[in-house]
Amino acid sequence: MPVVGQPAPEFELLNQDGRTARLSDYRGSRLIIFAFPKANTMGCNNQACSFRDVFPQIESQNAVVLGVSSDSVDQLARWKRLKRLQYDLLSDPDHAMLDAWDAWGFKLLFFKLPISATRSYWVIDENGVLVDQQIGVGPQESVDKALAAVERLANSA
Repeated sequence: MPVVGQPAPEFELLNQDGRTARLSDYRGSRLIIFAFPKANTMGCNNQACSFRDVFPQIESQNAVVLGVSSDSVDQLARWKRLKRLQYDLLSDPDHAMLDAWDAWGFKLLFFKLPISATRSYWVIDENGVLVDQQIGVGPQESVDKALAAVERLANSA
């Protein structure tokens, strides 16, 4: 599990186009990663589209956004086109990254849901150090908190 103040664990996943993305590819930029349970569902649409809508603010802070779920590359490609998302979506079908980052498992509300990704976010600085995270967060809250963390990073630079 990532620890704030420590280097974020490396990962290697395919994006929606089938290209390999590694955490180390983003050194030199601030990075927001958000996990979502299932592409093209109500809460995930809210989260992904909210990141889309604040994307210019994120870019102005020298930051990049990545979404990650256990959805297939093809599902993510369709969703990205449908919702006109400007950022990459990463496929973690065996949930290796999501497990390592403590964002995979049962979710209980009023009933038991299938095992899936836990809606979460992580903010990583230019050197690969985790500066903020929350595992188990609401769709809009993940966007607001991640954007605030990136802005704090930019203001402290």
